[in-house]
Amino acid sequence: MADVSLKEIALIIGVVAACYWNSLFCGFVFDDVSAILDNKDLHPSTPLKNLFQNDFWGTPMSEERSHKSYRPLTVLTFRLNYLFSELNAVSYHLLNLVFHAVVCIVFLKVCKLFLDNRSSVIASLLFAVHPIHTEAVTGVVGRAELLSSIFFLAAFLSYTKSKGPDNTIVWTPIAVTVCLVAVATLCKEQGITVVGICCVYEVFIAQGYTLPMLFGAAMQILRGKCSIPYSMLQILLKLIVLMFSTLLLVVVRVQVIQSQLPVFTRFDNPAAVSPSPARQLTFNYLLPVNAWLLLNPSELCCDWTMGTIPLVESFLDIRNIATITFFCFLGSLIVFSLRYPGDSSKTVLMALCLIVLPFIPASNLFFPVGFVVAERVLYVPSMGFCILVAHGWKRLSNKSVLRKLSWVCLSVVLFTHALKTLHRNWDWESEYTLFMSALKVNKNNAKLWNNVGHALENEKNFERALKFFVQATQVQPDDIGAHMNVGRTYKNLNKTKEAEESYMIAKSLMPQIIPGKKYAARVAPNHLNVYINLANLIRTNESRLEEADQLYRQAISMRPDFKQAYISRGELLLKMNKPVKAKEAYLRALELDRTNADLWYNLAIVYIELKDPTEALKNFNRALELNPKHKLALFNSALLMQESGDPTLRPEAKKRLLSYVKEEAQDANGYFNLGMLAMDDKRDAEAESWMKKAIRLQPGFRSALFNLALLYSQTAKELMALPVLEELLRYYPDHTKGLILKGDILMNQKKDISGAKKCFEKILEMDPNNVQGKHNLCVVYFEERDLIKAEKCLVETLALAPHEEYIQRHLNIVRSKISLLGAAEQSTFPADGTAAVGEKKIPFENLKEVKNEQKTTQTLNSNINKGQSNSKKRTGKNNTDKETKKKSTKEIKDIEKKRVAALKRLEEIERILNGE
Repeated sequence: MADVSLKEIALIIGVVAACYWNSLFCGFVFDDVSAILDNKDLHPSTPLKNLFQNDFWGTPMSEERSHKSYRPLTVLTFRLNYLFSELNAVSYHLLNLVFHAVVCIVFLKVCKLFLDNRSSVIASLLFAVHPIHTEAVTGVVGRAELLSSIFFLAAFLSYTKSKGPDNTIVWTPIAVTVCLVAVATLCKEQGITVVGICCVYEVFIAQGYTLPMLFGAAMQILRGKCSIPYSMLQILLKLIVLMFSTLLLVVVRVQVIQSQLPVFTRFDNPAAVSPSPARQLTFNYLLPVNAWLLLNPSELCCDWTMGTIPLVESFLDIRNIATITFFCFLGSLIVFSLRYPGDSSKTVLMALCLIVLPFIPASNLFFPVGFVVAERVLYVPSMGFCILVAHGWKRLSNKSVLRKLSWVCLSVVLFTHALKTLHRNWDWESEYTLFMSALKVNKNNAKLWNNVGHALENEKNFERALKFFVQATQVQPDDIGAHMNVGRTYKNLNKTKEAEESYMIAKSLMPQIIPGKKYAARVAPNHLNVYINLANLIRTNESRLEEADQLYRQAISMRPDFKQAYISRGELLLKMNKPVKAKEAYLRALELDRTNADLWYNLAIVYIELKDPTEALKNFNRALELNPKHKLALFNSALLMQESGDPTLRPEAKKRLLSYVKEEAQDANGYFNLGMLAMDDKRDAEAESWMKKAIRLQPGFRSALFNLALLYSQTAKELMALPVLEELLRYYPDHTKGLILKGDILMNQKKDISGAKKCFEKILEMDPNNVQGKHNLCVVYFEERDLIKAEKCLVETLALAPHEEYIQRHLNIVRSKISLLGAAEQSTFPADGTAAVGEKKIPFENLKEVKNEQKTTQTLNSNINKGQSNSKKRTGKNNTDKETKKKSTKEIKDIEKKRVAALKRLEEIERILNGE
């Protein structure tokens, strides 16, 4: 076996790089979305053991919806990609390119076992540039083929070293082969087929037998004319070891899938559910179709399912001629390779083994698979094809007449294949380009029309997407998914009536419930989403909530393990004010999936509705254990900690809010609540910074504007608060608290009694029964020395709030002032009485505003006392009022503290439930 030279390695790497450099500019498309973007097994937070419990797409192998594709080592390489670059597609494509180059180099080494150096290099170059490989190399999920092929070829090369001097057995290479076969199988299932190639190599290549020789030896032994030769016993021993190890791998694999084959629908593979002879005729016709793709890769398509290849339903179908021709050609090559000795027959035999054996798992001949044709499964079979082509070229080039022509033809093939590969890579740039290129090849596949629609839908181009979805329903009228897509797009276009009609059509195509029969065995589980989508649509109508609940329950009755139905029903039950039943729905969903962070988050929301903040926080924490970057759990758990009033929880609340703004840098709510925390901790400069950032992101942020103004007023920067209040009132002219605070600053800082009066009068225009605004207007009258008007105003205010002691006291003071007016004495409200005014609050729309309104009114009313009289005659009265006030203020504060806490609770629940 000749070694591979550095020049040959450099040549192959250069050719691979020249053909696939543009794949680095492609994104995640088609199956990459499920295997990479939606696969939680890639995240470092997911335990490594999950890789060996879930399928290639991250679905537990025990679940019925699992595809049963067990490739943990391939997923492990995706996880390494994610570790270094997260979801940067360039690194994933680069690693695929490197793996393809490695496969080409190892393949060159295998070729040198059966071909001369020149032919081996040609076979390897043809393999490197063949356009059929773009799906395996440029599609990230094709890495399963690449990795499996590396260990597949390495296992074969190791086995070729198992023959020692004098035909002895070298066990170390055999042990290495078994290990490499296991690794190849853990990368992709077809890796196990290398064992069959090793068996053929051992009998027909290493030992040099032909079929006639084996037949003759067997007849001799059966007739008793001779015993089994020792060399043949050694062969049998090696084959038994190989077959036993293979059987062991098969048993383990069957245990992994729990003896269940994956569930596919007639849309995935129409022939698999067709009656005889259509099923057999179609499956056999698919063999020449795959061979033609290797021979002429001019029309490539990423998806060959559904109606791409019409069923062969009759023996009279002209396509049967292609099937017969293919089997005749294949049979002649098999006869030639097994019957005649010589290097040429051995080369053909190994080429056929590489073509046939790795293709068997995807051939549909022994068990159905989830596709009709898949270009990526031809990755290993194309190795045998390239060996055949190189061997045929060698035979032609040895003839002097055809030498130049053979070189010209070879050059043209390599050049055109390389160009085709380079051009084909651009098709994989995005989902839109990929599926549009597929539609140029095949317009009878509804899945392609749907996928183009999905690509446009992701770009928010709903009008164009709708056209493709409608076309899908015309190509395949019974495609439930296509009608669901039409309904969803109509919903996005706010055409509710048309959306409901489309969902009803999809629902009518669903099979009827058959008691005792598993629903998933007859229809794709994702089609059950028609019930979810329809229910989500009609639940926007308050009068149809029960109807929506009935749809959720119908989906659950069809499939009791349908997790999404429980989740959606839980949301609906919350909307229907049935938190206990919502809790039951979420707990049932958690029985099905305890690793779903969203479920724990939803359950936390239910506990908030049930007024159990302790349990709510526990469930938020559980969600964050599963997904430390769960944005809603970070935000709402921080709010829950903040409103608990426990100072020890504030550092953790701040930490979570900082994590939230890191994930959602453009959400002003995160910065606003950081400002609230800073205000609680008296970090005024930090609070000011956070509030300003929130306002920059959301200029009309009502709560941020008010609390920033409030912060200024509390830190003796009242004049800085005025422009903030002006901006607040420009957006929200009816903001009562803003008007009160502005009036306070105007009257006490700017000495603008007229401006303050306008503020309080505007409050009363909006709400004539606003006690606080009316009382403050009374204070303005008092400051204007209009005692008669002040008296009348306080009488009216007392009528609105007859049980408020402080209003009555202030009225008494005014009347006393009027009675003493003739003596020309100056008096005003006592400090104690006016402070009591601040103890009357109104419910506000924001937690911090509720909390700080107390501070606002206290600040406002404490400044009224600046003109208090020094009259000795009033001192005793004032002292009496102070004593009364101290007692009543304490009682009022206790009541107010409880009321504010209740208000804070209700408002935080509303914020969380609204997802702010």
